Amino acid sequence: MDHIDAVRTPASWVVVGLDNGGTCNNATVLDATGQFLVDRLVENPSRVQDGPESAVEALAEAFTGILTLTSTPSSLVRAVGLDTPGPASADGVISSKGSTNFSQVSWHGFDIRGALEARIGLPVVYNNDANAAALYAHHRHFGADAAHRSSVAAIVGTGLGGGVVEWGKVVSGAAGMAGELGHVQIPLQDVLEQGQPIPVCNCGFEGDVESIASLTGITKNLLPYWLSRYPDHPLAAEPIGKAAKMLRGYGEKDDPLALAVFGQQAKAIGKLFTIAANFTDPSAYFLGGGVVEAAPHFRQWFLNTVREHTKLRREQQAAATFALVPDLDMAGARGAAVAALETVPPQ
Repeated sequence: MDHIDAVRTPASWVVVGLDNGGTCNNATVLDATGQFLVDRLVENPSRVQDGPESAVEALAEAFTGILTLTSTPSSLVRAVGLDTPGPASADGVISSKGSTNFSQVSWHGFDIRGALEARIGLPVVYNNDANAAALYAHHRHFGADAAHRSSVAAIVGTGLGGGVVEWGKVVSGAAGMAGELGHVQIPLQDVLEQGQPIPVCNCGFEGDVESIASLTGITKNLLPYWLSRYPDHPLAAEPIGKAAKMLRGYGEKDDPLALAVFGQQAKAIGKLFTIAANFTDPSAYFLGGGVVEAAPHFRQWFLNTVREHTKLRREQQAAATFALVPDLDMAGARGAAVAALETVPPQ
């Protein structure tokens, strides 16, 4: 999946990818040859806090805006890929209980995929945002061999999203909830310190991956414990939410407290990947999220720690690779476009 250095007019039909977020939408165009027509982030306000009608209109504006930017006639568009944060069904119906981004009652049970399809008059293919990023990482990494490979991706953010890709396609599950890797409960041996409280997730589980490997996990569980061990640390003077967001900067400077926190996160993801190895035996393990945007030496240390704590058999070690999700800020829209491209029948 190559991308090029400048906007260009497509020579054939295309698909559009739309990544919906809490504040912004990101859009891209992918042509029939597998080339993206833009190599940068193209955003507009998502307006999700204004309710479904405004948000769908904002997505339609993102769609028309990216076509204008790439000089693409709408007649060349065969399908649109859409991703949003979950939880949502495989068909793009927001959970009946809402979600972090879609908290208003008007969003509960809202069919965002169907609404966008009706608004723009084109087929819309839906994935959640982590699945879309996982799909892009898979296709970017394996290229022409993507349809013959499998992968698992963990995307660390406010929560922990994930995606499972088999033979080049996202495993969505019966209710669209497959790949919710953050809520896999893991063995905590060798992850927690002796006497460290069992982390609790916002979902109600104890000891799942998200309770450790997420910004929420840092804020709620890890950082309060480690500040009790380092009471004179500069972050002890900050509100816990602000301190959690500042922690990565300390990690990049090899601060002992920060490395202890991120080391526990990496170990937890290693435990998750060990479980994945025994379920799907993937060809690749991808890691995404804020750590990808960190200083190179720090993100390499984090990836190495994940790899070190992923227990693979010798045959698996020889067959599988570990890698970071590329182009993270654009991965969602690009993965959504890849998903749409796969639905277009041969012309």
